[in-house]
Amino acid sequence: MERTIDLINERIRDGNAVVVTAERMPDLVAELGEEGALAEVDVVTTGTFGAMCSSGVFLNFGHADPPIRMERVWLNDVEAYSGVAAVDAYLGATQQSETRRDQYGGAHVIEDLVRGHPVEMRASSRGTDCYPRRTIRTELGLADLNQAVMVNPRNAYQRYNAAVNTTDRVLHTYMGMLLPNHGNVTYSGAGVLNPISNDPSFRYIGSGVPIFLGGAEGMIIGEGTQHSPAGGFGTLMVSGDLKAMSPDYLRAATMHGYGVTLYLGLGVPIPVLDLETVRATAVTDADIQVDVVDYGVPSRARPALRKVSYAELRSGHVEIEGEEVATSPLSSFRMARQVASVLADRISSGGMTLALPTRSIDRTKTARPMRETAQGPRVREIMDRQSVAITGDEPVTVAARKLLKGETNHLVVLDSEGRLAGIVTTYDLSKAVLRPERARSVEDVMTRRVITTGPDEPVDIAAQKLQRNNISALPVVDADRRVVGMLTGTNLSRLIGRGRI
Repeated sequence: MERTIDLINERIRDGNAVVVTAERMPDLVAELGEEGALAEVDVVTTGTFGAMCSSGVFLNFGHADPPIRMERVWLNDVEAYSGVAAVDAYLGATQQSETRRDQYGGAHVIEDLVRGHPVEMRASSRGTDCYPRRTIRTELGLADLNQAVMVNPRNAYQRYNAAVNTTDRVLHTYMGMLLPNHGNVTYSGAGVLNPISNDPSFRYIGSGVPIFLGGAEGMIIGEGTQHSPAGGFGTLMVSGDLKAMSPDYLRAATMHGYGVTLYLGLGVPIPVLDLETVRATAVTDADIQVDVVDYGVPSRARPALRKVSYAELRSGHVEIEGEEVATSPLSSFRMARQVASVLADRISSGGMTLALPTRSIDRTKTARPMRETAQGPRVREIMDRQSVAITGDEPVTVAARKLLKGETNHLVVLDSEGRLAGIVTTYDLSKAVLRPERARSVEDVMTRRVITTGPDEPVDIAAQKLQRNNISALPVVDADRRVVGMLTGTNLSRLIGRGRI
């Protein structure tokens, strides 16, 4: 018998459809074979639950009396974009409160509304003949809004790179806290349950397809922003009615040092129409590979240390450079499993039928980096090209005389091959004065852990190093750690004075 979407929907309406989650499908195929699984299963449900920063809601507040054209609008002190119409606004999940900063943001407002909590809305306007009112302040709940439509530009990533940190300090990122010296690996995504991993060719995932979104029935609009399926990083743009959503599948969160985000449950049902679908939905965690990327490199093209599978990541540890490194998820597989299970129950009970895409999603696209027409200033443009050097075996008195000349506050210490070995400052020498018996040579007092920069590093990255480490200068080194200059706070001050940063 030919399998069609109409036949499957008829079985759903009759209560006879066999619906399984994507987690069960590999075992069914192993037990029944591909032909047997095709004959047995009508629908495979997927699910994911994780941080989906690129989310938000369109809100319509209705007209006040006298009416106002809201040029700026805040909800619980979180500003929403109001440049769409007089009383419409788009509230982004990551927008932060003007008073509570990253402790409260758009995601928290969205969750408060879904939980039935009222929020304070205030707005301002310059006033016009048809919209004379200039200010308004009121309290609104979700039921008071004409529409509250979630429209998320980028959700349900096909997969995420895992994150590691090879620097010697803690990093706070959208991939969570990364411990120094590859002390941990973080990852996200539902692996075997991930929607696009179960339909990587986008045969059934496309515009108009009904989905589970935040506990409600939603819809795929089309490809998401930054959609890059050619590299395994497809995304979806989705929509749903916020008024029908549940706080069980929608949670606000703050990632320390990064900002506000929204955790969201999303699931896509996949009709099983042919053997190709069976093979795609039999994917396992071991089949899905991701790169472990070094977030310690402040560049768009961060280096990958190795490839790992979701099976390895979910095991609790992976090997990095010969060491076992603990892994931890940022997303919840338990909640992803719940999304897929609830979606399966809804379909089995006849509460939701399926549809084929009205428009296909391009599976060959690759996201491009930003086109930059003007490059920001680099360290080589502003650094001092001369630096005062010394070797570690020279007496401390020699270092003191060089510093007392007043030409510099920093001496770079070179090894026997002329490479950077340390740095000496007036502060280091002041400590040496207190313990002269322990400080006879430069190597006794020098700082061995030197924060450096490179000639091609963007100035704003170098400035962050100065600020973060509370230091006043950075030796500029080349690829062989030979000192080619010095970057100081004075150099940055001159650049700021010229208005370039």
